[in-house]
Amino acid sequence: MKRLCLFLLAGALSLALSAQTTSEFDAHFVDSTLRVDYIFSGTNHTQHIALAQLSKTAGWYGRRRNLGSLPLLGNGQLYVLDAASGDTLYAHSFSTLFQEWQETAEAQQIEKSFENTFILPLPKQPVDIVCQLRDNHQKVQSCLRHHFDPRDILIRDRSGEAQTSWKYLRQGGDSHECIDVAFVAEGFTEAEMQQFLNVCDSSIMALAAHEPFRSFINRFNFIAVMPPSQQSGVSIPHEGVWRDTPLASSFDTFYSNRYLTTLHLQRLYDLMTGIPFEHFIILANTSEYGGGGIYNSYNMASAKCPHSRYEVIVHEFGHSFGGLGDEYAYDSQAEPMYPADTEPWEPNLTTLVDFASKWQDMLPEGTVIPTRPDDRNLTTKVGVYEGGGYQTKGVYRPVQECRMKVNEVEEFCPVCQRALRRIIDFYTR
Repeated sequence: MKRLCLFLLAGALSLALSAQTTSEFDAHFVDSTLRVDYIFSGTNHTQHIALAQLSKTAGWYGRRRNLGSLPLLGNGQLYVLDAASGDTLYAHSFSTLFQEWQETAEAQQIEKSFENTFILPLPKQPVDIVCQLRDNHQKVQSCLRHHFDPRDILIRDRSGEAQTSWKYLRQGGDSHECIDVAFVAEGFTEAEMQQFLNVCDSSIMALAAHEPFRSFINRFNFIAVMPPSQQSGVSIPHEGVWRDTPLASSFDTFYSNRYLTTLHLQRLYDLMTGIPFEHFIILANTSEYGGGGIYNSYNMASAKCPHSRYEVIVHEFGHSFGGLGDEYAYDSQAEPMYPADTEPWEPNLTTLVDFASKWQDMLPEGTVIPTRPDDRNLTTKVGVYEGGGYQTKGVYRPVQECRMKVNEVEEFCPVCQRALRRIIDFYTR
């Protein structure tokens, strides 16, 4: 009887929280999506934000809870503010390819522009939308505040537009309660689409084989989005290969052979019009090794390279979904990405500026900082190991070897697993 009472109490509490969440959402938003297209531009030391266009579609498939909160700071933030009171109604954090590019040598020589698109729940009343970008010291370097009125006749309604062919691959529950992940075909012709679907299935299996996704797989919905490509494959500039594909993706991003990305985010969101999604995994029709993952932007990987399917996709999803940082290091870096006076926002990296906010509570009693390597406990002994965030000195990681450092490692480390669980809870609890 006691167990039954506890079960009923838990059920009543869940219903109460659900009602509270619904009330919060319904008070300020309608069940529709607002799409905001920006252009970010600049050099290695300048940032500019310009509004390109606004559009809307029926249905909102993002979160309906924790609306005004951020799970992670990211390298940029988007806020929806009540125009009358200034209260934060919705908050979103992200990182961008533009900000990565600012760290390259090319950014010291020329100014470039990058597309960036975001989706928000459609406000009922006039609001102000604030988009801001930060530097490596987490200081706001560029900010655009613009007014939005839902009655504006120039907001394009895309609700009646034809949808890209798509289908559910695995449905854990209702889109309002689950995290919607879209696999998007890139470089697959109509005749090759079954190959894409096969890779989607194996990719879901790869994610589900890793904690915490294994334990929380029912909190995810996975869909396949199938835009047919005019040509098979993707562009590989260092081999002189160029392909006509839906997203115009290519290797050699920032002149790095293995960095596979798309610069055409407006095309990506055009393909997703009217489809339930929150996160992207773009599968490129190539056997070349490569990929990339950007927090709350997208994850992209080679579909026909075994390492990409079973290792890179999982690693890059750690970036794009969980906001985890890379734990490997290079021998030298001209300008550190993680300055010594700033605590990284990524949950699995620290400069010890504010280590208490990271995994200090997970350290075994008596842990020495920095921790000396112990070959007997490569992935399980949580400590503070120097080297991470592409830097050999000044940045520390939780364990010696983790999926965020080496693709061959079977699991995320305990610190990364906890960080991923917190993100899953943020979206679904």
